[in-house]
Amino acid sequence: MGTQYDAPDERAGIGREGAGRGALEGLRIADFSRVLAGPYATMLLADLGAEVVKVERPGAGDETRAWHPPADHDGTSTYFLSVNRNKKSVALDLTTEAGREQARALVAASDVLVENFRPGTMERLGLGPRELRALHPGLVYCSISGFGSGAGAAIPGYDLLVQAVGGLMSVTGDAAGEPVKTGVALVDVITGLHASLGILAALRHRDATGEGQLVEVNLLGSLLSAMVNQASAFAVAGVVPGRLGNAHPSIAPYETFPTADRPLAIAVGNDRQFAALAEAVGDPGLALDDRFRTNAERVAHRAELKDLLTERLGVADADHWSAVLLAAGVPAGPVNTLDEAFAFAAKLGLPGIVDIPAAPADGAEGRPSRQVASPIALSGTPAQYRLPPPGLGQHTAEILDRLSDSATEPEGPVT
Repeated sequence: MGTQYDAPDERAGIGREGAGRGALEGLRIADFSRVLAGPYATMLLADLGAEVVKVERPGAGDETRAWHPPADHDGTSTYFLSVNRNKKSVALDLTTEAGREQARALVAASDVLVENFRPGTMERLGLGPRELRALHPGLVYCSISGFGSGAGAAIPGYDLLVQAVGGLMSVTGDAAGEPVKTGVALVDVITGLHASLGILAALRHRDATGEGQLVEVNLLGSLLSAMVNQASAFAVAGVVPGRLGNAHPSIAPYETFPTADRPLAIAVGNDRQFAALAEAVGDPGLALDDRFRTNAERVAHRAELKDLLTERLGVADADHWSAVLLAAGVPAGPVNTLDEAFAFAAKLGLPGIVDIPAAPADGAEGRPSRQVASPIALSGTPAQYRLPPPGLGQHTAEILDRLSDSATEPEGPVT
């Protein structure tokens, strides 16, 4: 980053695979996080050029290593593979003083530390933000928790639990059915995004002032923020929203509709689009009907409108209607399976899946690691795919040897 922070590279000398210059080249992250929110945040930063050293427990490692099926050809959990590319793994026993000393040496050679242990754990290990930032004032220390470091510190931070107590499940599912969770651990992903943003903001401040700081994010706070319009409806108007299935509380028609073969999503956001929809389904008079003339009226008469549209859409399949409606300027598309979603992205020329070549030491077969591409496109410093997800402790000897070598060399001036 700034010239004041070239010293970690000089002290530790941890090498980097050459793959072009990334936007975050020169940034080193000591990643003590596991499972999803933290590893997702650090992978995003690694894709942009940061060097990430993943600290894992000897013999077990990240819990998601054991979360299978499904698994790849080597038996590695696809869950673990999804958020751990571009990282090196070092196995450190933090229950021993030797392991903690090795961790301190790694942190001293890093710009950022990320952890998501239960609050208080890193402090008990002597690796808390106060202790480490006293030794390394420029350190950006990111702590991720489920419910903060105060009264909720003892509550385990699992995505399903947060979706339940954070209100997301109360607005997800059919009105007459049970509350349901989202199909992926969305709260973890959102929290990882918030963590990466907080880290980058703290680094910007550090570059300007030389001072690191503590960055704290938690799953519950991230979810409440991410509930945007639903949360604002309560905060501003006292409205406690409920479940509407695939419908929208403030817009209509904005939901899925049955067709001759499978559901079709229609997302009408304004009166012009609704008039185009009415024309496309062969009933232009719908746009002139007093019940549907404005969005507020369509929301008030949502059920009647859905019945009318369902009748007209049932005469053809979802692909037919998708083509017709898109040609008319109406946002619409079929409910795809995941394989269809990747095929659609490829059809549009968007990045979907990339193959990261295996290093010679990764196995005799040398099969590449299939990865979902980064969604961030930078024109000058694009995302990099330098390393496949590491084996447990794969780089321990390399990292510790270089940290040890740097410890025996006199520290030069910071330039």
